[in-house]
Amino acid sequence: MIIQSKKVWVSGVFIEAQIELKEGKINHVYPYGCHVVDHDYGTDWIIPGMIDVHCHGGLGFDTNDANREGLVKWAKGLLKEGITSFCPTTVTQSVEVLVPALENIANAVSEGYEGAEIIGIHFEGPYLNTKNKGAQPEEFIVKPNVEQLKMYQEKANGLIKIITVACEEDENFELTRYASQHGINVSIGHSASTYDEACLAVANGATGMTHVYNGMNGLHHREPSLVGAAMNLKDTYSEIICDGNHVVWPAIHALVMSKGRDNCIMIDDALCAKGCAPGSYELGGNAIEIRENGSAYLAGTNTLAGGTLLFNKGLQNLIEKALVPIDYAINMVTLNPARYLNVDHRKGRIASGFDGDLVVLDKNFDVVDVYAHGQCVRN
Repeated sequence: MIIQSKKVWVSGVFIEAQIELKEGKINHVYPYGCHVVDHDYGTDWIIPGMIDVHCHGGLGFDTNDANREGLVKWAKGLLKEGITSFCPTTVTQSVEVLVPALENIANAVSEGYEGAEIIGIHFEGPYLNTKNKGAQPEEFIVKPNVEQLKMYQEKANGLIKIITVACEEDENFELTRYASQHGINVSIGHSASTYDEACLAVANGATGMTHVYNGMNGLHHREPSLVGAAMNLKDTYSEIICDGNHVVWPAIHALVMSKGRDNCIMIDDALCAKGCAPGSYELGGNAIEIRENGSAYLAGTNTLAGGTLLFNKGLQNLIEKALVPIDYAINMVTLNPARYLNVDHRKGRIASGFDGDLVVLDKNFDVVDVYAHGQCVRN
């Protein structure tokens, strides 16, 4: 199959080109117009398939539900917004809830399914700080425990690739050091850490910060805290929610411009209500409500509990509302998460030999078509 556009995203710029897809891969990138094509997209953008490293659920399903049918339905639904790879994300809960959730994901991956590719699990909690728990249920927050994490990783068949930890709760950074040395990205989040504690956590293996600004102490000129560490520690990765409710546009702009084009990652922190009507739902055993602005809140409070924004519209927000340069914004949904998850040898770029994961966007950032492993999966 050969497709073409006058705006194909290659190494930070748009070029006129044809893309040949063969056996699930990008086989060849040709000059525009040199072969008969199966589809000409005109001036629509063709960018790499988008990657979401932090999403709890959608279409009525939550990762903690441990329901294969719901997981597969959700994975298929993600393709409609241009997500071709993702990390199902847990919510702090009991061992009795988290183990089946991990096993459900591991079984789906080993048995095969149709939909966006699961390239890891984001284990958010239960090793958090109750001071900045957000919507995480406090009764199930526990101290970091290496032996328990080993058990969880065994149940996940090695799929845990990111774990959110409050580093100041991790005595001697034992879990941070273990996880980072065994292929798991440690992301500091739901934390009350100081700037100095965050720096030490990074020195002991932490590589990122979870939904920066949310679930952490704010930036202050005499105590920059975790927000300041995210901005100042350039080689770490920073997640950022781009719906305009969790973080206002100037603050998004400030974070992204401080980090540069290679170390920010856009997330939606989506929950089961994504794709559903406003109303009452549940997250980690807590009652939540989706309001007209599209965000979730703990029922009866103004505590944010996640979002429902479509990923393609988050990219639009970055460019048109947060005024982030286009190359920064596209990297945030493609190459940067691929690097973070150590899959940038096959995902995140349009180049020969990479997975045939592509998204076609029109001028309104609506998804025209999606290609997953070389197959068109949405027309």
